[in-house]
Amino acid sequence: MTVDKKLLYKTPSSNGIEAEANAASGIAVHDDCKLKFLELKAKRTFRFIVFKIEEKQVVVEKLGEPAETYEDFTASLPADECRYAIYDFDFVTEENCQKSRIFFIAWSPDTARVRSKMIYASSKDRFKRELDGIQVELQATDPTEMGLDVLRSRAN
Repeated sequence: MTVDKKLLYKTPSSNGIEAEANAASGIAVHDDCKLKFLELKAKRTFRFIVFKIEEKQVVVEKLGEPAETYEDFTASLPADECRYAIYDFDFVTEENCQKSRIFFIAWSPDTARVRSKMIYASSKDRFKRELDGIQVELQATDPTEMGLDVLRSRAN
């Protein structure tokens, strides 16, 4: 008999909220992550959300107000630590239509600790599955890999 490494199990989170964990990485997803993502997607309450792994669970680190810019978003990502982020990117098509795309960005700078990179990499797919409605995914190790020009080219 073989056991699937991606087997899901329930684990109580630190504040009593039930959260599912990934058996491969042991990282749970706090319910607040899903709730804030749904607010961004449905109500456009936020421009961006930055998530971090803390005490073996993914939690919301920062919420960007709708008026905040892409520069505000990139400034909220630490230069030497991994993060997950959601960015609601507004753009105008060649046909002059206003559109938006929800980006999932896996931020893993070269200067981050190897262990941190491994934990974020092994938990990424499981975390992404919790956020239904992601339209584009980016992996970035330095700011040039997630510049506005990159977002524009990937949004179309």
